[in-house]
Amino acid sequence: MEPRPRIVLTHWVHEEVLAYLRGHAEVVANPTRESLSRDDLLSRAEEAEALMVFMPDRVDEDFLARCRRLRVVAGAFKGADNVDVEACSRRGIWVTVVPDLLTGPTAELAVGLLLALLRKIVTGDAVVRGGGFTGWRPELYGGTLQGRRIGILGMGSVGQAIARRLRGFETRVQYADPRRLDPGREAELSAEYATFEELLTGCDHVILAAPLTPQTFHRINRPSLSRMRPGATLVNVGRGSVVDEEAVAEALTRGRLAGYAADVFEREDLSRPDRPERIPVALLELKERTVFTPHLGSAVDEARREIALAAARNIVEVLEGRRPRDAANTPREI
Repeated sequence: MEPRPRIVLTHWVHEEVLAYLRGHAEVVANPTRESLSRDDLLSRAEEAEALMVFMPDRVDEDFLARCRRLRVVAGAFKGADNVDVEACSRRGIWVTVVPDLLTGPTAELAVGLLLALLRKIVTGDAVVRGGGFTGWRPELYGGTLQGRRIGILGMGSVGQAIARRLRGFETRVQYADPRRLDPGREAELSAEYATFEELLTGCDHVILAAPLTPQTFHRINRPSLSRMRPGATLVNVGRGSVVDEEAVAEALTRGRLAGYAADVFEREDLSRPDRPERIPVALLELKERTVFTPHLGSAVDEARREIALAAARNIVEVLEGRRPRDAANTPREI
């Protein structure tokens, strides 16, 4: 009997995912909620045919050189910027992603972060828990969404999902993206096309839903922040390095930017060899004007189970000799 192929999972997944994969292969799982060290992961993956990876993992040329039996790197994420897709293609390795299942939860969080920022929810919670609440006072007055102009940078699936959720708040939504939507989709979303410059100068609140590319790296920087409307707020649920965090801290300190909320941070972007090791202290200290969450965009239990199952199905399709449904590349040797 031929040995079963080996699948290595870098992070914890639901039992249903493990059960499905065990029906097709030997599974080496990570039962903890912590990331494996690179050495530990490599020791598990060197003889693997398949790898399911997550946001904290980096699959580069050096990693691939150690894993010579690898046939598929299945990402339990939407954007594969932490995987060297070109190197995988050269080695005949499929790369897959999960394009849609993260969309709704991430859009919900984007709107939630904006509301938390405008209505000072985190600061208010601290007042109550700290014993400072004795009854209504004319304090912590914030902003509103109703009647405001909201700009969305990046009108892919996440940006469109955000626009749909904003319709109920009676906002005016504008978006900037290299590709303009067709008129029917714009009408459906009640979204107007705008240039990046118009987004900066005309919107009260800007939500970033753009992927990390050479064109979007530090798109929000000192010059662009200086052109935003005074008192504007910024929310980032795309990729951390779309924003220059030092510049944002400076704009908040000077009062140019009224608030910043983020679920993603520069230090997470493993594709950047020069990524910062930590979030700027100056940014973390601005507690009354910031709201931060630890990359919770897709942290919905049902969604995470379905995301891992989708990645698992991609793996099985490759092991069975088929093209995976969510392929991000076409290996040159296939």
